[in-house]
Amino acid sequence: MTDKKEKSGYSFGNTGFLPQEEMLETGKKKQKLIIGIPKENTKNESRVALTPEAVEILVNSGNEIVIEKNAGAAANYIDSHYSEVGGQIVDTASEVYQCDIILKIAPPTIKEIDLCKGNQTLFSSLNFPSQSEEYIRKLMQKKITAISFEGLKDKENCYPVVRSMSEIAGTTSILIAAEQLSNVHKGKGVLLGGVTGITPTEVIILGAGTAAEYAARAALGLGSFIKVFDHSISNLKRLQTNLSERLFTSVFHPRVIKKHLKSADVVIGAMYPGEKGFQFLITEEMVKEMKKGAVIIDLSIDQGGCIETSECRNHNDPTYTKFGVIHYCVPNIASRVARTASIALSNVFNPLLLNIADAGGVQRLLKDDLGLRHGVYVFNGILTNTRIGNYFDIPSKDIDLLMVAF
Repeated sequence: MTDKKEKSGYSFGNTGFLPQEEMLETGKKKQKLIIGIPKENTKNESRVALTPEAVEILVNSGNEIVIEKNAGAAANYIDSHYSEVGGQIVDTASEVYQCDIILKIAPPTIKEIDLCKGNQTLFSSLNFPSQSEEYIRKLMQKKITAISFEGLKDKENCYPVVRSMSEIAGTTSILIAAEQLSNVHKGKGVLLGGVTGITPTEVIILGAGTAAEYAARAALGLGSFIKVFDHSISNLKRLQTNLSERLFTSVFHPRVIKKHLKSADVVIGAMYPGEKGFQFLITEEMVKEMKKGAVIIDLSIDQGGCIETSECRNHNDPTYTKFGVIHYCVPNIASRVARTASIALSNVFNPLLLNIADAGGVQRLLKDDLGLRHGVYVFNGILTNTRIGNYFDIPSKDIDLLMVAF
């Protein structure tokens, strides 16, 4: 009998070593995704993660999309829009939460996590400041891989979801300010902008990031006089370059900003805290000296706000007046324009989901895609976010090390 063994690409037999054909690695096997889109039950959340157009592309690529009844209604997408392009409409959330991938806007509630079958992937916002330890531990118990919208990065090392929502929030903030200055909302009856022979309104913007940039664009388009304050000279220079116009810009200095606040008609708070947070940029004493009927819009209210007099409100009761100044401090401003925001979100998630399918699943893509990996805060039930771990005193592990084992 001839004893043959395969070793190091050669066959060993009674004639010695013989060369064999080289075994090349085959391409990754495409995986069919079963994606669930539940209806948003969080108050004032009107967006939906995928538009019917995106669902059509995903279905035509061989994937299955399960959508809870009326999931897109608040964004003016009716069920037939989805069913006509291959989406499966189901009556209950429990059916949606059996899918392998759950795509949701607001973080799921504890009851919604309980509906999950386990060993799934959850894409949603995290909203860390408002989360509880129970929320994190529930995800861990279900062995869910949780990926936050806020943490996702693209190939340019930017945050696509954060950027798109910031663009919308910045532009919308100026439209809101215009409403609040008008007589219709019992404002001063001032036109936000400028017309011939009349001094233009003054708009102060705190911050020079994406939301600030788009607020400035909208205000400039209306003819307002813009003043931008930021801690970073480089951010201010970038803003000047992007807008292609000379603006009044300044680094933060209490005396300087206090002086300019006295003549401001609108103040847009677009500064977001880092992990250590920061002190209020506008104090209560500064607000007291502002013009009566001026408007404050704090876009960072979901992170605690950057103005001392800011109080978190909702879309049903968005405004209040303090020291004669109208305040609009509502998180999730993008939900005011839910259809536009849904299209922007869908533009991010649709290609991401197609990449996941082409890669052969979420875990396979996580190995190669650092941007997707950056959004993971729970992986197969293991907490991978150090900040969350320190806050709740839960042990966490480095996801880069975990990737080696999977």
